[in-house]
Amino acid sequence: MKTFKDVIAWQRGYELTLQIYKLTTKFPNYEEFGLKSQMRRAAVSIISNIAEGFKKIGLKERQHFYKTAECSLEELKCQSMLALDLDYFSPENYATINKLEDPEIRKLISSIIVSQGSQ
Repeated sequence: MKTFKDVIAWQRGYELTLQIYKLTTKFPNYEEFGLKSQMRRAAVSIISNIAEGFKKIGLKERQHFYKTAECSLEELKCQSMLALDLDYFSPENYATINKLEDPEIRKLISSIIVSQGSQ
């Protein structure tokens, strides 16, 4: 792999981030600095940490960024559930996000962490 864009977890995370941005545009105006902002930041954190981890030289540093990406994914999962329960997401929107969040990206990030540890 030559660039972080070659990392499948980053590619799937990027798709998820785009979906989050599109779906949160329909949130109420009063959520501009609340849940909408939190969800967008969590989604961006996933791909940003994968990208940064890709360039780190030390194993512990790389794993730190990949684990942070994993934590941001978990945060986003919680926020997506909240968006569904508040009727900001339709069940279809939630299913789309949930499909991207779990388990695909989680498994991909976990596999990176495991493979990095065996190098």
